[in-house]
Amino acid sequence: MIIVNLDVMMAKRKISLNELSERVGITLANLSILKNNKAKAIRFSTLEAICEVLECEVSDILEYRKD
Repeated sequence: MIIVNLDVMMAKRKISLNELSERVGITLANLSILKNNKAKAIRFSTLEAICEVLECEVSDILEYRKD
């Protein structure tokens, strides 16, 4: 199972969902789906943009856990 820890990184960087959405260039709805672990996929370009804005590594956002 892949866990998305986007909310944790957003809290650490003190950035709102609205601000991240604007800076990354994806809709608020799509970012919310990702943040709430409802996404089935993510584009590498989107992941790269999120990491750039949040100044973090992919491993800070995505985590693998065995079921």
